Amino acid sequence: MNSRTQVWPAILAAIASVAQLSQAADDPAVLKDLMAVIALQGQPCGQVVSATKQGDNDYIAMCQDGTRYHVFINEGRVVVQKL
Repeated sequence: MNSRTQVWPAILAAIASVAQLSQAADDPAVLKDLMAVIALQGQPCGQVVSATKQGDNDYIAMCQDGTRYHVFINEGRVVVQKL
């Protein structure tokens, strides 16, 4: 079998997994949860309009005013860092 034909299934699997991650991050429930976490940390945001999942419990959230926050868990605590 040609080495190029062996690589294509791996490439397609990687593309499918990235597509699933981006769909999960734009789930309205996730956006609402991120908005609540940012507000509870006392950061101004208004509404989270999009989010990018970086890993387990690790997101970059974009607010309607253009502000971005890194929301993640560190040693069991939720951390919100303005980017």
